[in-house]
Amino acid sequence: MKGGIKLKVFLADSYAIVEYFKGNKNYSKYFEKNQIVTTRLNLMEVYYSALVNSTAKNANNYYDALLSQCVEFSDLTIKEAMQFRYEKRKQHLSYVDAIGYQLSLELNVPFLTGDKEFENLENVEFVK
Repeated sequence: MKGGIKLKVFLADSYAIVEYFKGNKNYSKYFEKNQIVTTRLNLMEVYYSALVNSTAKNANNYYDALLSQCVEFSDLTIKEAMQFRYEKRKQHLSYVDAIGYQLSLELNVPFLTGDKEFENLENVEFVK
């Protein structure tokens, strides 16, 4: 809690994290005025994106900045996520996004993303 105010928690996918680090102001309030959690799989994608689009130093900084906010997931989460991915297979969801979305449901926190495939799903905070 910051200043006695209870923060809202969001599970950020790789898209949201990359957009925030790129300076997309639409994500500022989520990362700066709320609590963000994510998974190591998302950090893996963010790290790779920074290597491709920025520098190794930035990749390390971005990864390290969010490492303490990573949440673990279970084998059941993986199975449920793959069932969800299978049901939505025409949308070509990534494995990482399916796990993140499933985990957000289990944690009862909104899934923060700008991926169009999630725009109209329940429990999604869609931001461009």
